Amino acid sequence: MKIRILEMPLDFGASRHGSDMGPAAIRLAGLQNRLESLGHKITGYYSPIKIETKDYSNEGNPKAKYLEPIVSACTKLAEEVEKTMSAGEFPLVLGGDHSIALGSLAGASSVCKKSDKKLGVLYVDAHGDFNTTETTISGNIHGECLAASCGYGIPELTNLYYDGQKVDPKNVCFVGTRDLDPKEKLLMKEAGVTVFSMSDIDRQGFPAILQKIKVFFKSRVDYVHLSFDLDVLDPMFAPGTGIPLQAGLSNREGLMIMEEMCDTGMVKSAELVELNPVLDMQNTTAELAVDLIARLLGDKIY
Repeated sequence: MKIRILEMPLDFGASRHGSDMGPAAIRLAGLQNRLESLGHKITGYYSPIKIETKDYSNEGNPKAKYLEPIVSACTKLAEEVEKTMSAGEFPLVLGGDHSIALGSLAGASSVCKKSDKKLGVLYVDAHGDFNTTETTISGNIHGECLAASCGYGIPELTNLYYDGQKVDPKNVCFVGTRDLDPKEKLLMKEAGVTVFSMSDIDRQGFPAILQKIKVFFKSRVDYVHLSFDLDVLDPMFAPGTGIPLQAGLSNREGLMIMEEMCDTGMVKSAELVELNPVLDMQNTTAELAVDLIARLLGDKIY
């Protein structure tokens, strides 16, 4: 497979500094060599954005902080994702905070729209990222990115790259969810997204949930964009993330998601976000990130 790696060192969407260094940490953990050892060809490895540091930027709207630089960066990312997919290559986006999903989904959606394909999203995240300026508590755009991609929120976000909804919320599936704001939860239910929370995993077992996820996508879409936030993992396994939450997925479960989704053959684009090297311990989370990406792209134990 031809893979184009897009580094997005963007941390404007979150409160905590450090996720802008995440892409470099994953690179230094040996991503390129690992993927090439699997037989893939890396056709490009660069960042499509150049922005000033958050410390010297104007926060702007307190309900959509740093809106202007995020929209600018994500519009450039959308262009690169569309260009990559149109060339028959796999866009692998490294964050940065989760606000970059605005660009990844806009680019993938544009390709699907032009080729008459249906796009689905597997959102592997402890959080819903389904707030709007009306429901947000923090005002951080990394908590509004998926809602905006589904058509909910302010026009600057919902119309990023091209006007209108990027993905039908009924084609969005969450797994590992365990921290939702009250009004965010109501909006998710209204939109009709599918959620497999940590409670569902505990009750039903992880293999059963994965089977349901695969059936979900095979029954309704052509392409899947996989968006993996490292905070879905328990801090025991992934300490280097900005919003660590106890009682998350294990490293084995994270790897299993990636391997199972690889086997569907439906994942045509992916992003891995919210690695914060400042909080990591001996590069543990960065090395796990490389393992997760490798499993998604064909690596197997045996």
